[in-house]
Amino acid sequence: MKAYLILDLTITDLKNFMVYVQEIPAHIERHNGKYIVEGVKPDKIEGDWQPESIVIIEFPSAENARSFLDDPEIQPLFEIRHKSTYSKLLLVEGGSWRDAIR
Repeated sequence: MKAYLILDLTITDLKNFMVYVQEIPAHIERHNGKYIVEGVKPDKIEGDWQPESIVIIEFPSAENARSFLDDPEIQPLFEIRHKSTYSKLLLVEGGSWRDAIR
């Protein structure tokens, strides 16, 4: 089942964040991931969530996504992202709430 990393971020240090932006795609691809949405400003429709920029990355499975997140080679890049943004990250598996009520 496909899985998605959803990143809500506010960039606080563009120069350092660009290092992350340039280097992370190769790591995403190595874990069979691909960008679905890449740093887009969302149009808020309802609720009090106010993300500045959204990234959605699709993986073939949650295992691939977790392997990406746990990869020791990527940790320095995550550190750069943490220091150059305020961010929130979710892992969501594909599926439907309807499956749960059947």
